[in-house]
Amino acid sequence: MEKAGRKIDGSAANEKKVSVYRASKKDGAAQDIAVTVIKNKASEQSVLITLDKYPMMRLRCSMPDENGGFFINSLEYLSGSVHGWNEYSMEILGTGSLSFGETCVLEIDKDIEHIQITSGRIQRYDTRITGAQALTSLRNRNERIIATTAWMTSFNTPEKQTITDIEGFESFWKPILFPELVSKKKKPEGWLKEGDVFITAEDIHWNTGYTERTFREELHPVRNSGTMLRDWEETLSWIYLYYEWENIKETISQKTILRSVKK
Repeated sequence: MEKAGRKIDGSAANEKKVSVYRASKKDGAAQDIAVTVIKNKASEQSVLITLDKYPMMRLRCSMPDENGGFFINSLEYLSGSVHGWNEYSMEILGTGSLSFGETCVLEIDKDIEHIQITSGRIQRYDTRITGAQALTSLRNRNERIIATTAWMTSFNTPEKQTITDIEGFESFWKPILFPELVSKKKKPEGWLKEGDVFITAEDIHWNTGYTERTFREELHPVRNSGTMLRDWEETLSWIYLYYEWENIKETISQKTILRSVKK
């Protein structure tokens, strides 16, 4: 699904691979990572950095200058669900060093800053959303996801350390975010108390008392309206990406030697 949007619109054919370099965990790298030099129809070259653990994203970078310095220009996200897919390009500020030879040597500064989503498209069932409408929807969702994952990362529980992949992330967080949707044995302790008030949204009875006890105030209307559930169901990998962002920065900031592979 990660390439669905590009295949639908044929945009994958607009760029061709010039060279590909890879490093793997089994050979000592922090993560399975690839650096790909690509060329567009105007013969302009750029660099894509991808991590196998996070197939929903890629970092688009400038070619290195004569001293090996380069800029990270954007984060490109694309992932799908049973509901459709979301795709966007977000402006990023970041720098690093990159050299090519028999091997590729990559090192990125940890100080990487998200700026703003600059373009995107949404496929929701049979409806394609583009232009200003898509941009507004994606930016609003991005703000909600930032708020949700900021709350998640402040959640004080040692069990969070056991999360190693998106499946573990989903298994751990779904009962906390949406106890109304899981079996009794998975519901968090104390999720239901005397006097709790329920409201109905998106055909689900939401426990507003649990919302108020558990979540930051800014997230109360997001959860009680069913919007948080919609974000979770349609863009789980987007939420996971933000949740993991500090780990991603730590990974790509480590000096990595990649070897040339066939395109």
